[in-house]
Amino acid sequence: MDFSMQDIKYLPGVGPKKAELFAKELGIRSVEDLLRHYPYKYVDRSRFYYLHEININMPFIQVKGHILKFEKIGEGHNMRLSAIFTDGKETIELVWFKGIKFVIEKYKTGIEYVIFGKPAFFNGKYNIVHPDIELISQLPPAEMMGLQPYYNTTEKMKSGFLNSKIVQKIILPLVQNLKNGVPESLPAHILKRFALMNLTDSLINVHFPKNANALNKARQRLKFEELFYIQLSILQQTKWREQNFKGFIFSRIGDNFNAFFKTYLPFELTGAQKKVLREIRIDVGSGKQMNRLLQGDVGSGKTLVALMAMLMAIDNGYQATLMAPTEILANQHFETIREFLGDMGVNVALLTGSTRPKVREVLHEKLRSGELNILIGTHALIEEVVQYANLGLVVIDEQHRFGVEQRSKLWKKNVQPPHILVMTATPIPRTLAMTLYGDLSVSVIDELPPGRKPIQTFHYYQSKRQSLNQFIAKQVQAGRQIYIVYPLIQESEKMDLQDLENGYNYICETFPGYKVCKVHGKLKAAEKDFQMQKFVTGEAQIMVATTVIEVGVNVPNASVMIIENAERFGLSQLHQLRGRVGRGADQSYCILLTGFKLAAETRKRMDILVRTNDGFEISEADLQLRGPGDLEGTMQSGLPFELKIANLAQDGKMLEIARRVAMEILDEDPQLQKPENHIMNVQLRKLKTNKLNWGVIS
Repeated sequence: MDFSMQDIKYLPGVGPKKAELFAKELGIRSVEDLLRHYPYKYVDRSRFYYLHEININMPFIQVKGHILKFEKIGEGHNMRLSAIFTDGKETIELVWFKGIKFVIEKYKTGIEYVIFGKPAFFNGKYNIVHPDIELISQLPPAEMMGLQPYYNTTEKMKSGFLNSKIVQKIILPLVQNLKNGVPESLPAHILKRFALMNLTDSLINVHFPKNANALNKARQRLKFEELFYIQLSILQQTKWREQNFKGFIFSRIGDNFNAFFKTYLPFELTGAQKKVLREIRIDVGSGKQMNRLLQGDVGSGKTLVALMAMLMAIDNGYQATLMAPTEILANQHFETIREFLGDMGVNVALLTGSTRPKVREVLHEKLRSGELNILIGTHALIEEVVQYANLGLVVIDEQHRFGVEQRSKLWKKNVQPPHILVMTATPIPRTLAMTLYGDLSVSVIDELPPGRKPIQTFHYYQSKRQSLNQFIAKQVQAGRQIYIVYPLIQESEKMDLQDLENGYNYICETFPGYKVCKVHGKLKAAEKDFQMQKFVTGEAQIMVATTVIEVGVNVPNASVMIIENAERFGLSQLHQLRGRVGRGADQSYCILLTGFKLAAETRKRMDILVRTNDGFEISEADLQLRGPGDLEGTMQSGLPFELKIANLAQDGKMLEIARRVAMEILDEDPQLQKPENHIMNVQLRKLKTNKLNWGVIS
């Protein structure tokens, strides 16, 4: 049967209301969408227990028997319903706190039921709260009573009578009908090469597995398919772009680059910086459009490399632009680049939301005439009114903070797209980079500039506050500055702001002789800038802040980062915050302050940070601990395609194999025109119907 386009509202047990919930909450509209909504866990329902076998450590118990009596206990909101259930020998109490009317109407005494749920021990006896109850006569066939699927649903779905159990009941008849066969979605040569299960058997066994082995084979096949098509799509778009978009040729290294290199370079380039510049030089001279991702920890010298790439563009008659996610960061890049260039005579301007109209007019005129060489800014660079004379290079900082559509507008500033250099200080694990930035060439700066000392990190408990205060005093007396960061998960959380206020008051009282400034997201932009400026100029010795300082404040004299309640931060975020210090020649320190009682995973996070400053090692650990959806940035922008079954933290090896196979196929058949590859075109079209064109977007 061709189930792919059929609307789920016509399925038994769905109807228009539930179909709308499926679509709104999970994006499920067709029968195929529903079959591709895979279970997140399985429970073995093949085993029936006797009540005398119960113990408190059991995750669930399944028992056959009947209800002896019901009893309502309490009044109004505090009312609960109790039932005594027996398996013929022992009894157990079943308890409901809501849906009492429904339970009394639906379930009767003396009828054979199967109950399923987690046993709890209360007041000297066992009970099950809100058990699953089914008539013995309505149980699925014996072969389907093994590993039972559990499906992700949302609160809105549950209140609309669409819980995991009901989703299972809707999917069961669909799976039973699959025995006629489903059109295969992978070519026969791939199935054979990797001994993969066919699609029909995979879908049957991922929802209602025959056994653990069949489930494992089904999951392996579906994971491979998912990762393979993501890589095939990314790589095909890359090939298409390489063929269709010629790149500006920067054929010469000219006066600006040479003058900067010989006279203005603030320090000798590291080996890693030289290597990246060589890679950029080859790209921009190749006649193909450069699309390169530059990864490097905070303070590794990415901005300097980006500037030298911009000077290559200027020497060849082109303009360059740098887009940053926040005004603070755009301002910082502008100041840094102006300082680097000194009196070289390269025209640099800044365009942000705060740029005054009169200044904008002059700036636009200079940009159109070509007099302006480098424009640095925020989203303001995307506005229609911003027109370049000849844009040859776009540098994007912290790309994950921009929406795809915002970025793509920059490419259209020219008939021929400019070269693209994407920079990130968030080291991205290899598997995630292959998926998030799979169409980009990757460069890494993995050395610190000369004279920088690695930051020393310590984990202290709150009880060490006294000795920490002595350490702060010693550092300030030596002329250093201190950051103290408080967690603020959402700007509206009163408790967090209160923590910050209390912390600020405590620091002011403890260090009456020092100037303390305070920064958080609730402040108006002008006040925030005023407070930050006090710290930047050295007028304030201590800054008490929330994570607004995670990117964008560059104070080489700040040598201590204290992170309060460090257990409430993710690994990558802690690493980013740590990167705010260690930017000068002095020894810098990061102090992670936590309570004494820590979960094992939290303790692991603290240990990793104390042990290493390597951002890539930290990001790999973060991926393992948290999964890709929670990593810094990926929640905002999302992966190019939603992963329904594969897991980048666990399936890295499979991802690499899938990418290699996709490359081999495209090298032989770029358009996928061979008869054996036709099936892949069909699948790619399905994938792309709801997606933006990733070919022209990096």
